[in-house]
Amino acid sequence: MLTSYNLKMPHAVYGGENAMDNITAILRTCGARRVALFTDKGIEQCGLFALPEAAVQAAGIPYDVLDDLPAEPSYTDVQNMVDQFKHSGADFIVACGGGSVMDAAKLASVLVTDEYGVKELLDQPGRAKKCVPILLIPTTAGTGAEVTPNAIVAVPERALKVGIVNENMIADYVILDARMIKNLPRSIAAATGVDALAHCIECFTSNKANPFSDLYALEGLDLILNNIEKACDDPEAMEEKNRMQIAAYYGGLAITASGTTAVHALSYPLGGKYHIAHGVSNAILLAPVMRFNEPACRERFALVYDRCCHDGSALKTAEEKSAWVIARLEHIVRHLDIPTSLESFGVPAGDLEALVEAGMQVQRLLVNNPRPVTADDARALYRQIL
Repeated sequence: MLTSYNLKMPHAVYGGENAMDNITAILRTCGARRVALFTDKGIEQCGLFALPEAAVQAAGIPYDVLDDLPAEPSYTDVQNMVDQFKHSGADFIVACGGGSVMDAAKLASVLVTDEYGVKELLDQPGRAKKCVPILLIPTTAGTGAEVTPNAIVAVPERALKVGIVNENMIADYVILDARMIKNLPRSIAAATGVDALAHCIECFTSNKANPFSDLYALEGLDLILNNIEKACDDPEAMEEKNRMQIAAYYGGLAITASGTTAVHALSYPLGGKYHIAHGVSNAILLAPVMRFNEPACRERFALVYDRCCHDGSALKTAEEKSAWVIARLEHIVRHLDIPTSLESFGVPAGDLEALVEAGMQVQRLLVNNPRPVTADDARALYRQIL
């Protein structure tokens, strides 16, 4: 656990009933003259974009809609959106979408310059400086991108996803409105929800865990472990969906204060090369990595049980409590019908060494893992899911 730590957060967060109604006042308070609305076509087709767009219209401010972003975008895809944003001349960004949309918007907010672009930030993320204020509105309860200083992009030539981390990308404003996730397809709600679960359990067991990250990770785990199934199964379960949205935000705060571990590190090649959705790849690796880590973080798992188990059981030993936590993670993934192997994605066994090589490159996260991960360890973990 770290003995020196810090936590940087958005300037203001609006949540609860009708939170979206704050958009007009935010824009007027900031003196916005032209707004860039970042989203994607899927969000528009689902009707989720109508609420924020109407709020911008109510402010009477001209705006441009930037929605040309594919799923699991590469850094060149994001650069295209950044270029469109620069051409628009907007002085305020509102992003409505999942992690990819919000990450693209965050990068645009620091790239109003011709000196460097997304590609240069892959290796020198510290160059980026905040240029334009940004409001983020998540449409999933999972990624936590609305609060983190991270932007994740695929790098095809490396067959990998890379995280660009710079505190200048922390949002100025965040809106958490459960109406934005009410009609989310179950498969997307499930994958993104397990992503939030991974954030919380990884950050709580990370080598960089600290009192700030523990506060949010443990509360996030309590909310997720006791609400995720109903939130995904029942479209009308607005209370549970609201809790999941808050938990995802807490997971993002935990990342900002601490950091994820081997689940995320080893999942990046799965998204980068095979375009497996980020939450799904994390879900596939979640239980195998936690079983691998268990000897190094048994007491931490026991604390999770003590905080999050409300079923009346009274396990006594750390071993029993730790086993309960891992079994609960496995049950959630199965209940939500998320694949537990790579078989359905057509990943050949012959790609094992390439996966190991790519996964071991993500030392930024592997150094956080409570148990050291060697190439042989990564190989064994990938074999379990092939």
